[in-house]
Amino acid sequence: MERIIDTRELGKAIRDRRRELGYTQAFLASYAGVSTSFLSELENGKDTIQLGKMMEVLGLLGMDICLSRRGE
Repeated sequence: MERIIDTRELGKAIRDRRRELGYTQAFLASYAGVSTSFLSELENGKDTIQLGKMMEVLGLLGMDICLSRRGE
């Protein structure tokens, strides 16, 4: 499991997974029902993205978010 501490790291993880699956931004954006610009901003770590849309993209990439308390 990868520890993500900021939006840039999250965006990089999303980009890496998309590329691993061989998806273009245009394909994934269309499939997820989001704009290509939204996906680009997400992958670039924009702080003000919409959480629901991000969760849709993560789900389509087969990714989950797991929360844990620091130090545990």
